[in-house]
Amino acid sequence: MAGLELLEPGVRRIVAPNPSPMTLTGTCTYIVGTGEVAVIDPGPENPAHLRAILESLAPNESVSHIFVTHAHLDHSPGAAPLAALTGAQVYAFGPPSAGRSAVMQALAARADVGGGEGVHHAFRPDITLADGDIVRGTDWSLRALHTPGHFCNHLCFLFGDIAFSGDHVMGWASTLISPPDGDLGDYFRSLDKLADTASRILYPGHGAPVTEPQARIADLAAHRHDRSRQILEALTERPATAAELTQVIYTDTPKALLPAAERNVFAHLIEMLEKNTVFASEEISLSCRFSRK
Repeated sequence: MAGLELLEPGVRRIVAPNPSPMTLTGTCTYIVGTGEVAVIDPGPENPAHLRAILESLAPNESVSHIFVTHAHLDHSPGAAPLAALTGAQVYAFGPPSAGRSAVMQALAARADVGGGEGVHHAFRPDITLADGDIVRGTDWSLRALHTPGHFCNHLCFLFGDIAFSGDHVMGWASTLISPPDGDLGDYFRSLDKLADTASRILYPGHGAPVTEPQARIADLAAHRHDRSRQILEALTERPATAAELTQVIYTDTPKALLPAAERNVFAHLIEMLEKNTVFASEEISLSCRFSRK
């Protein structure tokens, strides 16, 4: 079938028709196993994509389980309609607020920190998965790995020596981290956690497979640490807001992507505040000025 790719035995992929600067060619939906299959990330609520998933199955196949990496509008809205058509249950870490740190819970209660981009607020799984939980099908098993950072309820799924990495690790770009749903401290810890699985290959939520996972994970961590260094250097000159720092640091970034860059800078500042390397002029907000200690 056009659009259906066999990546390796037991793993097929269909890319949803939702390309954008934030999704590249679209959301990757994965079909795991044969016979009674698992679907990972049904994608946006798109009837054509839903039909493509069902039509990609062999005549003797059915969907027995639906897994969602995280509650973003390009990953989870397709789960409910697919469940309604197949009778399969939806598995995920929890609703959109699940997994937030205490700091991010406090930020989420306020109205002046922004964020919330692309959140699927109505998402509720039928079955919640804890870190390390294993779900088995006829010829497959998936282990849940809680990897907050990009999003608080983000899960990667381990299938043998394969990791379905969602938006946590992708090959074409670093992921958006936008507080209070995103948390840079969690992101660093989750990178280490994924690296510890020693997975052979990563199948991400967008873009091509990551064939050298350890190198890619190390590069992403180094990129973020370098960004923190740039922020500290800029704050040596004078106190600044997240928006002012974005203008200084992201000089080659297209204008349309600067709002996302500002959210990343804000995430860095919060993480650095928690590590006591910067301080804020007032209660954390987008308008407060940060200074180097």
